[in-house]
Amino acid sequence: MLLTRASPTFLPSTSAASPSPQQAPSSPTFGRSQYRRGGGLVSVSSPVAGQRCAARRRSVMAAAGAVPAAKLEDADALIDSVETFIFDCDGVIWKGDKLIDGVPETLDMLRSKGKRLVFVTNNSTKSRKQYGKKFETLGLNVNEEEIFASSFAAAAYLQSIDFPKDKKVYVIGEDGILKELELAGFQYLGGPSDGDKKIELKPGFYMEHDKDVGAVVVGFDRYFNYYKVQYGTLCIRENPGCLFIATNRDAVTHLTDAQEWAGGGSMVGAILGSTKQEPLVVGKPSTFMMDYLAKKFGITTSQICMVGDRLDTDILFGQNGGCKTLLVLSGVTSVQMLQSPDNSIQPDFYTNQISDFLTLKAATV
Repeated sequence: MLLTRASPTFLPSTSAASPSPQQAPSSPTFGRSQYRRGGGLVSVSSPVAGQRCAARRRSVMAAAGAVPAAKLEDADALIDSVETFIFDCDGVIWKGDKLIDGVPETLDMLRSKGKRLVFVTNNSTKSRKQYGKKFETLGLNVNEEEIFASSFAAAAYLQSIDFPKDKKVYVIGEDGILKELELAGFQYLGGPSDGDKKIELKPGFYMEHDKDVGAVVVGFDRYFNYYKVQYGTLCIRENPGCLFIATNRDAVTHLTDAQEWAGGGSMVGAILGSTKQEPLVVGKPSTFMMDYLAKKFGITTSQICMVGDRLDTDILFGQNGGCKTLLVLSGVTSVQMLQSPDNSIQPDFYTNQISDFLTLKAATV
C-alpha cells in the first residue's frame, strides 16, 4: 500500500562531510484494479465491485490520513497562491519529442504574472545544456539555469559530500551524466563507451575492475549490457565504501509518444539485485533537488506548486518538500490510477494538462 507524504527517499545535507546511509523504498506500481469472484474477474465498473472499490479506497485513505484530490476548477486561485511552479518535463511539457498542446501559451501566461518557472526531470540522458537545446528546438524559451535534470543532481550530490577528486565514478548511463560529472570536475569511466563491450566467459576468466572507483552512478541507459552490470557490481561489492547512486527509479519513461518504455528503474533494479544494496536516489521523490532549488533561489517551499504526471515521483517529491501539488493526466497517471483503492498518494489538485490553466481561467472570468 502506498502512503501519502511518505518519508523522503533520501535527505542528504548540502554540507554533509560524508555519504548518508544508502536507502530507498521500492518503487510502487500502479494498475487498473479488478476483483476475482468465483474464479472470474469482476470489472470495477460493476455495481458490487464499484462499491467494494469505493469502500476500500475510503479505508486506505483514512488509514493514511489522505484527503482525496480535488479536480482543479479555479486556476487563478492556485496561480495566485504561489510564487514558483516546478514542472516535470516528460508527460507534462512533452512526450518523446512532441510538445503537448498549449504548453507555450501556458508558460507565457505564468511568466507574464511574474511566476518563477523551474523544470525538473528524472531523465538523466541529457545534461542541463542539452536539455536547454531541446527546449529551444521545441520553441520554448527556457534558460539553462531553470533546468534541473537528475544527471545534474548526481554531480551536485557528489559535490555536496566532498567526494574525493582522486576517486573515480563508474557510470551506467548516457552522455548527460558524463557531461555533468565533467563540469563538476570528477573523474569518470563507463557510460556509452562500454555499450559495445562483451564478456567472453572462458574457463577461469577473471574480470578486472578499477579499485579507485568510489561511486557507481546508474541512470537510464539504452546501451545497458551484462558487462556494465558485472563491472558496477564488482565496484560496489569489492571497493570499500563505494557508493551506489541512482538518478531515479522510474518504472517507465516516454521515449516516444506512441507507448511507454522501460525506465531507469529497470537498470537500477539489475544492480540492486546483484549487489543486494539499496541505492541513494538523488532524483525525485528524494528531496535533494528540492533542497538544492530552495537554497539556490531562496524559495520558501510553501510558495511552490509542483506539477507532474507521476504520483510516486512528482507528487511525492512535492509533498516531501512541503509544496502544493498538481497532478496532470497527460502522462503516466490516469484518473483510474489516481482513484484506485490501492492508491493513497493524493495531490492537492488534478487536471487534464497544464493548458487547463488557460481554459479554466477563462471559465472563471
